[in-house]
Amino acid sequence: MSILDKPLTPRPERSKRPFIILGIVIVLILILLLFTNVGNDVTFVQHFVTAPNHFTYNGHSNYVSAVGWSPDGKRIASASGDGTVQVWDASNGGHVLTYRGHSGDVLTMAWSPDGQYIASGGLDTTVQVWNATTGAHVSTYHGHTDAVYDVVWSPDGRRIASASNDGTVQVWDALTGKNVASYSNQSNGRGQAAPFNAVAWSPDGKRIAVGGNGDVMLLDATTARVLGYLGHQGGIVHALAWSPDGRYLAVGSSNTTVELWDMTSGNNVFNYTGHTADVLAVAWSPDGKRIASASSDGTVQVWDALTGNHAYIYRGHADYYWGHFTSGASVDAVAWSPDGKRIASGGSDNTVQVWAAM
Repeated sequence: MSILDKPLTPRPERSKRPFIILGIVIVLILILLLFTNVGNDVTFVQHFVTAPNHFTYNGHSNYVSAVGWSPDGKRIASASGDGTVQVWDASNGGHVLTYRGHSGDVLTMAWSPDGQYIASGGLDTTVQVWNATTGAHVSTYHGHTDAVYDVVWSPDGRRIASASNDGTVQVWDALTGKNVASYSNQSNGRGQAAPFNAVAWSPDGKRIAVGGNGDVMLLDATTARVLGYLGHQGGIVHALAWSPDGRYLAVGSSNTTVELWDMTSGNNVFNYTGHTADVLAVAWSPDGKRIASASSDGTVQVWDALTGNHAYIYRGHADYYWGHFTSGASVDAVAWSPDGKRIASGGSDNTVQVWAAM
């Protein structure tokens, strides 16, 4: 039999799958064109595929509760519900170290003024002090009986103040853990005291502002004696921040506002109302001219501290774009770089994002 006599092998049938997929895509495009605004569709596609103008750190596997720049601006530390505090290069995200000393969610962290140490606290009721370069444990403070929500160093770096769900604010020696002074909320009659969520040390080292489920109080930094109260906040206080010169105090709360108080007169001088949900974190620019406020509405808003004139809204945590598919994320933490050029923010999308301070 010659080759001409051999039966021809039938051609394999061409797969219909690509045509089906193409048809589905065409139908979806037609639906978009018919029932939505074409201009908005084009804008969304452009936004989705355009690389965002920020750096994203993806080292955490759970929500980011706190962020802080090292005093020299070279590193960022971030605390997370994954039980770690991670220290990394602020310019490229290069990983420096992971601290795993806590046995539960880490809710707060703060650099010492000299940048040598980090204090971190969380659900395990402890505050731990450790070397920011090596991760070596220095001391553990066991004075609280419930979750620690916030920690702050004194300006001279010798003491730490910690605010807790146990209804106390405690001041203690940073290296030895020896208690110096404490303030306790009164029990509600059922053995429970209103928690403290936020604590901030004045730049002159003399006063500590504390807030929680009630009015902001001012305590003597040495004795924890009450010096006074700010007016009624009308919500749960989540965040406190003194201006760099110590004249003003910014208060972020569940009433969606940031209140600005003049600490020389005790008067409320301005309320920022740009957010639509709880304000969870506030940070001053190093020159004291602007404030960045982070909210569970998914935004960080940057605005003039004394007038509220709006500067910029950052939506990187709650927005859709290539590589970030989480929507509606809460922004739980915000920190301004020491040189004032960048802002770091962290949230429930498990990321820390570093972006230009507009």
